[in-house]
Amino acid sequence: MASGINREVRMKGLALSKGCIIGKVCMFNENRHSNLPIYRVEGKGIEREISRVDRAIELAAGILDKIRLKVASEIGKSESEIFVAQKMILADEVVHAGIKNYISHQNANAETAVARILDGYEARLAALDDEYIRARATDIGEVKRRLLDVLGNMNPSMQCDKKHCVEESPRVIVAAELTPSLTVDVDRDRTLAFVTERGGVNSHAAILARALGIPAVSGLKDIRDLIGCGAEIIVDGNTGEVILWPEDDTIRKKGVDTGIIMPPEPINPVPGFKVMANMNLASDMRESLRMKAEGIGLYRTEFEVMAAERFFSEDELYERYRAVVDAMAGQVVVFRLFDMGSDKSMPFMELPDEDNPSLGWRGARLLLGRRDILETQARALARVSAGGLVHVMYPMIVDANQFLEIKKVFAEAVAGIPCGDIQHGIMFEVPSACLQARELYKHIDFASIGTNDLTQYLFAVDRDNDKVSYDYNPDRPVFWNLIADIACAAREAGKPLSVCGEIAGYPEYIPQLVAAGINAVSVSPRRIPDVRKSMIKK
Repeated sequence: MASGINREVRMKGLALSKGCIIGKVCMFNENRHSNLPIYRVEGKGIEREISRVDRAIELAAGILDKIRLKVASEIGKSESEIFVAQKMILADEVVHAGIKNYISHQNANAETAVARILDGYEARLAALDDEYIRARATDIGEVKRRLLDVLGNMNPSMQCDKKHCVEESPRVIVAAELTPSLTVDVDRDRTLAFVTERGGVNSHAAILARALGIPAVSGLKDIRDLIGCGAEIIVDGNTGEVILWPEDDTIRKKGVDTGIIMPPEPINPVPGFKVMANMNLASDMRESLRMKAEGIGLYRTEFEVMAAERFFSEDELYERYRAVVDAMAGQVVVFRLFDMGSDKSMPFMELPDEDNPSLGWRGARLLLGRRDILETQARALARVSAGGLVHVMYPMIVDANQFLEIKKVFAEAVAGIPCGDIQHGIMFEVPSACLQARELYKHIDFASIGTNDLTQYLFAVDRDNDKVSYDYNPDRPVFWNLIADIACAAREAGKPLSVCGEIAGYPEYIPQLVAAGINAVSVSPRRIPDVRKSMIKK
């Protein structure tokens, strides 16, 4: 409840991980390295400090190995590879040489050398124009802090006002930066959300927060100067809004509950309306099963590649995909082929810069241009199909000719591989494909409507641009007429259709989807109960 002592303050940041909660603040200790020991060394003292650095690197590497194994078992293998990147920084000979030379030439102690050298690397990366590379500066800073923790025999800790300390209760963690270690080191059962001053959408920590299902918002400059431990706060990871000291009316309008936020309880399937789960990472499988999902309606396979920052081999893909199919025990699993490009471009992909990437080399176009990527994934999925039905969904299809072309490439890639039943479908997300739905349904086995991109392209609006965000709105007759027309084409063809975009997860839109002829949706696992409740009430 609002205290009445402080006036409500609204701030807009960058939404990193979805979810909307209310809770009390717990401040992360940002000052544990603010008073580093600084002293000069000479002679054997130089050798002693270099030995301290060597030992700290060895211990820090061991700590990272333990974290990696923990993340692999509790979250997923792809997410665990984030910490391999940090270990590589620790093992970098150039970094070693820079620290040791600073000790030798500046007669500095180990802590000073580590801070100066790694601060320099971090600053240079943070100053670059490339958003992805700037996000990697976080890894440099985290390696520095881990080394300093080891040198000082410290452990990262929460820093709270003792009078209002909520460390042992569910809390919202406020920090300068969301780092991978902060994300995985905290007690996840007691962490409601993260709020930070810095941290990008493609940062390692943001990927981990999404995998854990913890709401997160960044880009709130100076928020640590405005709020302290124990203060009440609403964090909306869907919109990026953060509200300090919310009034009672605001709490009601936001639809969040006061007190402890409990995970939603599963609800049994509702006859006549299938609710499946969207899945980004292998870690989503546990929650999908707990929420009694009637299959996986959208497996965004590119997210695991993005988390690992490398492409997987055919065998690695097969093992991952086989595990998902086995876990779903005969229920449908729709594998969307790598939907890369636009806002999901990574340096390891070596893609060209584009003036307008949302309308450029992405989705099916990229897969046709990079057949090596498509063919590797196709072979892995073909091998999985030998043990059960596999649904393959092609992203950003623009017309029937493009679908037939990319399906042919898939077929050529799997020639000679023992295959089972493979169904081929598309995402209806480009207006041209939607207008050709009947023609496409002559060739496809199933389809799903991706309402996020469809809304963006139908109304020519950048969904990430605050200046025009008011136009990113599906509440218009032309949008619903298009949905109804696609549903009609699916019924005429006698083939499945679902909706996997964001609107499918909002109960207020379910009646309109049903009225348009939709009887299957795929949503984030935690939204499944609310969607089913809306059908029960109906």
